[in-house]
Amino acid sequence: MGWVSAGGYEVALDDGKVVCRNAAGRRLKSVPAKLADDPVVTGLRQLAEWLERHERRCLDDVERWMVRSLPVPLAVVERVWPDPAWQAVLRDLVVCGEDGEIAGFLRDAGPGRGLGLVDLDGDTVRISPALVRIPHPVLLEDLEELREFAVELGVEQRVGQLFREVWHRPADPDPEATAVHDHEGGTFKELRFLAGRAAQLGYRVRGGHAVCPVLEDGRTTEARVWIGDYETYAETETGPLTWSDGEGRTLKLHQVGPVAWSEGMRMAAALYAGRDIEAEESAA
Repeated sequence: MGWVSAGGYEVALDDGKVVCRNAAGRRLKSVPAKLADDPVVTGLRQLAEWLERHERRCLDDVERWMVRSLPVPLAVVERVWPDPAWQAVLRDLVVCGEDGEIAGFLRDAGPGRGLGLVDLDGDTVRISPALVRIPHPVLLEDLEELREFAVELGVEQRVGQLFREVWHRPADPDPEATAVHDHEGGTFKELRFLAGRAAQLGYRVRGGHAVCPVLEDGRTTEARVWIGDYETYAETETGPLTWSDGEGRTLKLHQVGPVAWSEGMRMAAALYAGRDIEAEESAA
């Protein structure tokens, strides 16, 4: 944290906030009102806003790599690692080597050094795969064991990987079924509340559906939950969960891949969790 002179005081950024100290070096509880429009203070606040957007973008990008099963060139990870925002979201993620097997928890990266990992035996190792893969947790066969090991290591993941909720597709779904109704019927007083919740959770709303696209095994699958497309202020409720392919054709449940299934169920559950409980209790 570096201090900069401003109007007889010194200001700096601390944990994303502008802080101030007087000429004697005593830190003040707040920035004096007369400094509110000072160019230095304004610049620091703009910098804090940019850093917040940057951190959010890093988090979104890495989560997208995981959800969409996108392999990332080693050079990209090595290049962004020195950036504290990138390092914060990449550190401690479980990554795979070129053979697709779990290599360990990511702890370090740098040009010419490859990836520094803690492997599943607790040893520090280095690997240099051409592509870095961040597996979705539903694809990790020993997820519970990995979670326990992560707790032992004191792992704290910014991206929800190991401790992300996962749903597994039933082994023998109805061969003709095309929808899941587990989270159907969640009541919202107004459509805009449900649409707003979808947006807040990071999902797009299109054609009356909240949608979650997933790229899995080279093909695009889109999970869809019906939320309504009529009057914005009219009451609505969550509808069935379905999946469609890249051409918009509805898939049967047995055609849905494990990642698309898990992410679709996660979206449906999250939307349903915001339902109007009081309205349900009154109707009961």
